Amino acid sequence: MDYVYGPGRNHLFVPGPVNIPEPVIRAMNRNNEDYRSPAIPALTKTLLEDVKKIFKTTSGTPFLIPTTGTGAWESALTNTLSPGDRIVSFLIGQFSLLWIDQQQRLNFNVDVIESEWGQGANLDILASKLAADTAHTIKAICIVHNETATGVTNNLAKVRKILDDYRHPALFLVDGVSSIGALDFRMDEWGIDVSITGSQKALSLPTGIGFVCASPKALEASKTAKSVRVFFDWKDYLKFYNMGTFWPYTPSIQLLYGLRAALDLIFEEGLDNVIARHSRLGKATRLAVEAWGLKNCTQKEEWFSDTVTAVLVPPYIDSSEIVRRGWKRYNLSLGLGLNKVAGKVFRIGHLGNLNELQLLGCLAGVEMILKDVGYPVKLGSGVGAACAYLQNNIPLIPSRI
Repeated sequence: MDYVYGPGRNHLFVPGPVNIPEPVIRAMNRNNEDYRSPAIPALTKTLLEDVKKIFKTTSGTPFLIPTTGTGAWESALTNTLSPGDRIVSFLIGQFSLLWIDQQQRLNFNVDVIESEWGQGANLDILASKLAADTAHTIKAICIVHNETATGVTNNLAKVRKILDDYRHPALFLVDGVSSIGALDFRMDEWGIDVSITGSQKALSLPTGIGFVCASPKALEASKTAKSVRVFFDWKDYLKFYNMGTFWPYTPSIQLLYGLRAALDLIFEEGLDNVIARHSRLGKATRLAVEAWGLKNCTQKEEWFSDTVTAVLVPPYIDSSEIVRRGWKRYNLSLGLGLNKVAGKVFRIGHLGNLNELQLLGCLAGVEMILKDVGYPVKLGSGVGAACAYLQNNIPLIPSRI
């Protein structure tokens, strides 16, 4: 029974899973095929080459694993590290917390650098740890690029500079689940050794593919890493890559065709234009929040995320009620506050195949919800602020010029 039906469409503004564009849905509307036939390896080969463009790498090796971001995390760790290896990992929100929990359960020696939720990674502490580690006991630096619980984006170029300044050989592992394909991400330029993302985020696909991209240094580390891995073992993939059949086990045919369509849409728009669009959406959302008289959970402008905004509410309002009211009355899906910020923030996701007018509809809905729950918002204030910015910054659609 479809108990969630409401007139019109559901307005999906959580920070993933995101809206799936119609061309992708149509591309996935097909029967199963024999993945050992010549067609699927030929398709897979083009996908692997084009996925590298999303990571901005020419030297990296991508793996398309039938999993979520959590599985991609595990693949990144177990293929490059051995039990007991020392890792420096940053705790800045719920998803970095979950990755650290996984690292600990995989029996790594995790050196946690914790920041207040709403702040970015403390890179000064990282620098001091690297300076003291003359014996190079630190084997990896693990960081979440974009922490969706708090709307914080970390500066990966600074992390690479610190590693280079101290000539430290630690691997650089990055969770780019809610950033890659939407925010500026440069795997080769920033010397990232393993980066990951998920199909349900900026690529605007259903959940089901975990993308892992490994540098030559990471592939070399995988040859001696002693962590137990089976399903996530890169060696199995590489064996089938060399055979030209690509798949050590059965892929989702439908998701592969959907990925082809999703990548085509991104390349047609232009990846740099996609990143610029997300920048506009993020800025417009922050201007709306400011016009409402509310504060961003992210404490400094340098950390503002262009894929998700976490909005702090006054103490007399339970932010969970904002999310409930949005879904029950306006068919609008917003993100809950998680863990330490549960009840204190609600999250507006603005990533994936999304345009400015869709965002304005979301902001209008949020204003009505705020009025419903007793917050004295002036209707139209946030929408007006966003409109004033967007009207001066939205470019012409290139294909229609």
